[in-house]
Amino acid sequence: MSEFPEFYHSVAWKKCREAYMKKVGGLCERCFKKGLIVPAEVVHHKVHLNAKTVKDPRISLSFDNLEALCWSCHEKEHKGIERRYTVDAFGRVKATD
Repeated sequence: MSEFPEFYHSVAWKKCREAYMKKVGGLCERCFKKGLIVPAEVVHHKVHLNAKTVKDPRISLSFDNLEALCWSCHEKEHKGIERRYTVDAFGRVKATD
């Protein structure tokens, strides 16, 4: 989220995120497919945002490109991507060494 703060703090994204979470019932979509009921904590972009895609609402604000995930599933999605921070189970952001 920190890479595009203007986008993630925008009214458009906040409304989109809220509407998407409501649409999927606030549950992690991957866990739900496994028969697990786990609250979603992140609305993930399947096609990751970059300097170009963040400006394209067909990618950045499209329900077709979104997925509601719990922290565990979101971390699995981004495994292998170098991070300057981690997020613990309580949502606290910590800088990595």
